[in-house]
Amino acid sequence: MAEVDPVIQISNLVVDYGTGRKRVRALHGISFEVRKGECVGFIGPNGAGKSTTIKVLMGFHFPTSGSVSLFSRPPGDVRSRQRIGYLPEVALYYPFMKGRELLELYGGLHGLSRAELRRRIDPLLKRVGLDGQGEILIRNYSKGMQQRLGIAQAIIADPDCLIFDELSSGLDPVGRRDLRDVLLEIKRRGATIFFSSHELHEVEALCDRIVVINKGKIVSQENVGDLVAAAGAAGLEEHFMRLIRPAMEDKAQT
Repeated sequence: MAEVDPVIQISNLVVDYGTGRKRVRALHGISFEVRKGECVGFIGPNGAGKSTTIKVLMGFHFPTSGSVSLFSRPPGDVRSRQRIGYLPEVALYYPFMKGRELLELYGGLHGLSRAELRRRIDPLLKRVGLDGQGEILIRNYSKGMQQRLGIAQAIIADPDCLIFDELSSGLDPVGRRDLRDVLLEIKRRGATIFFSSHELHEVEALCDRIVVINKGKIVSQENVGDLVAAAGAAGLEEHFMRLIRPAMEDKAQT
């Protein structure tokens, strides 16, 4: 039976940091969904609440109130995690491991056999632009190489859903182009993709919809194709600035 529930469902999510007078509200009752097969970009300025939302989705931070589900299961549920590929904003890997060993570790956690890992790893390294780099210690990888390796670990098990926090962090223009090609291929096979990014051209090229967040509140949810058609040459950037700039100017005046 085909899945009809959203892959990602967030309803009235509130997140506070700290306690008492030091309590800071990071998310103010946000709600949105990501449906099966969609690619959705989560965009907003620094400090808007993007990473907090993703951490709650992954079960790394608990909500103050509201509900969150992945594949109709609570964050952190083992059965849903087996279907997710995740890349955090800052990925810290064991520096004494080789790139190939890291992929063996993550692939094993997803239940892949040694034989299946041997079959997958070399083509995967080539796919993310690390052909012939699997035997190098991770401590000798550049930031861009580590990001490519992080992408590889996220997709090694062909997950049904990819969640990336700051998708192309550390990648040069060639790396961003390679990543875009990989994600378009994954999208064509029907996987669900949800990512935060500051690269609006990247969002425009990949996404079906955008969810815009500012100061912990959702300010827009729109179809990218419609936005691009309406904006013309100005593109997504001008629409984003119209949404965000007034709030930023108000903040500066207070």
